[in-house]
Order: sequence, then C-alpha cells, then structure tokens
Amino acid sequence: MLDSSFFLSDVFLMSVKILVVLGVIFTIVPLMLVVERRGSAFMQNRMGPNRIGPFGLIQPIADALKFLLKEDRIPGHVNKFYYVLAPIIATVPALMTFAVVPFAGPIFVDGKEIIFKIANIDVGLIYIFAIASLGIYGIILGGWASNSKYALLGSLRSASQMISYELSMGLSVIGLIMLSSSLRLGDIVEMSGQSFHLFGLEYLSLPKWGIFLQPIGFLVFIVSAFAETNRLPFDLPEGESEIIAGYHLEFGSMKFALFMMSEYINMTTASALIATLYFGGYQLPGLELLVNASGLTGLSMEWFRVFCQFVVFWFKVGFFLWFFVWVRWTIPRFRYDQLMDLGWKVMLPLALINIFLTGLGIAFWEVN
Repeated sequence: MLDSSFFLSDVFLMSVKILVVLGVIFTIVPLMLVVERRGSAFMQNRMGPNRIGPFGLIQPIADALKFLLKEDRIPGHVNKFYYVLAPIIATVPALMTFAVVPFAGPIFVDGKEIIFKIANIDVGLIYIFAIASLGIYGIILGGWASNSKYALLGSLRSASQMISYELSMGLSVIGLIMLSSSLRLGDIVEMSGQSFHLFGLEYLSLPKWGIFLQPIGFLVFIVSAFAETNRLPFDLPEGESEIIAGYHLEFGSMKFALFMMSEYINMTTASALIATLYFGGYQLPGLELLVNASGLTGLSMEWFRVFCQFVVFWFKVGFFLWFFVWVRWTIPRFRYDQLMDLGWKVMLPLALINIFLTGLGIAFWEVN
C-alpha cells in the first residue's frame, strides 16, 4: 500500500503537475482550431466548419486523424536529417516555456508546501526568454533544410522579426522586475494581490496589476507577443501573398502539424504571460471573500481556493487566446518595412522610456 508520503513526494507532485499542464495545453490546441475557424466565420458572416459533430466541435479530431493518416513523404530535394529535426526543435521549446508559470497559489499539506508550477526557479523570467528564443532555430532550420527559396525567405523573415521584437519584449518587463524586486513569476503574482491608492486618493484603490503599474510596458509586451508568435498583423514569415506559405512550405502530414501546434502552444504561453504579468495571474479581487463564504474549513477550504484560482487563471488565458484570434481577423498584415520600423523606431524607444519613468517613479516614492 502507498502511504501519504508517496503522494507528497517531489517526483509524484512533479509528474502530476507536468501531466496537468500538458493535458490542458493539448486540449487548448484543438479547441483553438475550432475557435479560430468558427470565430473567423462569425466575423466574416459565414458558416465555418459545421459538419462533424455539433457546431463542428469534433472537427479537430478529424483534422488530427487526417494528419496522422496522410502519407509522410519527404521530398527528394531536402536535407532529410534537418528537415525531420526542424519541427521537433520548434515544438519542444514551446512546451518547455510553460514550466515556470504559476497557475494557483501555494498550499501546505502535512507541513509540506505544494507549489502549483512545474519548476520553482529563482530566474523564471530569464528562463522563459532563454527557452523561447530557441524556437527560432527550428524555423530557420526548416526553411534552410527545405532547399526552397520561398521557405528560406520565410525563415529569414522570422529570424529578423524575432530578434527585433525579443529585445523590446525583454526590456518591457524590466519595469515590473524593478517594482517587484524579483525574477520569479510567483512573486509578481503575489504583488498583484496587493492594492495601491491611485494619485494618493483613498477612494481610488486599484490592485497592483501590471496593466495599472506599467501601462507602457504592457503595450510593448503585447505587441511584441504578437510578433513573437508570428500572428497577424505580424505573420510576415507566412505571407501567402508574397512567399506562398513561408518556412513550412515543403512540410506535410505530422511535420506540418507540429509547426502548427508550436504556434498555438506559443500563443497559450504568451497569453499566460500576459495574464500573469499584467492581469494578476490567478489573483482576482473578491476571490478570498468567495472562498471564505464557501463554508469550508481547513484543508478543504485551501483546496477550494486552489480550484478557484486555477479557474480564474485559465479564464484569463482563454480571453487572451480569443484576443489573438480577434486581432488576426480584424487588422490587416503590415508591410515588412512597417514591421521593422515599428519594432526599432517605436517599440524599442517606448520600452527604454518605460524603464526610465519607472526608475524616476521609484526614486520619487523613496524620497517621499
């Protein structure tokens, strides 16, 4: 028989958290395919997929079966080893970045603290930027190994785009790091559970969410997130009107499916980061009152709190996933020169100005 110490062991808890996160992510990917196709149909006043299952909800299962059963043919003109390796390199970093994102607050069970994130490391933000930057190698490798001019152009576009906007994205969170004095996402979320008085007025109390403390940083971060995930209006690496399909032009069956999955997983991670850094993560004003009013006590109340925070967190992530779809079917694609000008001439100066203003604000606060 297994005693309680086994279920509280680090190996068991780590395994459960990995399975939960992977289960949610691999559920979100097919759901987002339905939302993407039905949402675009709704915006364009047409039906969208509606034949397989009620409201087309089973369509992703049919698509997955199609990818699995399609002939996995490798074109003769490609570099076969790197051609097969590229989609794997693009997908694995996308899955790894979610490891440091907290999806609920910690609780104590039998004197042991259970933290609801996979990896509890001190440099969570640095880890995210370091791992996320590796995904570009899969895209570059896919474009080069395809031995196609159009695929190579798409991969080069993606590389220059990510370099341009990763710089702005990294600088945009410096203000939050300065305010929280931590690189842990959990510490930033805990700060979000506090409140402050706007302009010193007691009747204007707001939570310490990043959107209120760092509005300029939020603007830079969310624009950079669209560019980093290659989503419209920044999907120049896949510009159909110029380069047919971009870096995945020569890929089919499950190899193409891996590239597509990596895009949606990156969207999920970007949405989770936006919710965590700028919208309180699993925090919600009034949530503690709801938990206390539940009538539960002790450990049962703590688990109920974790459940509520889990729901709040994923509701926020779901909203920003829908926001990605909303923007895609609302704003047209930029020209490439407009894309680069926005990154270097607007986003980068804004990120630097935000750091300067944050430093002034902290210095003024300490003086007074």
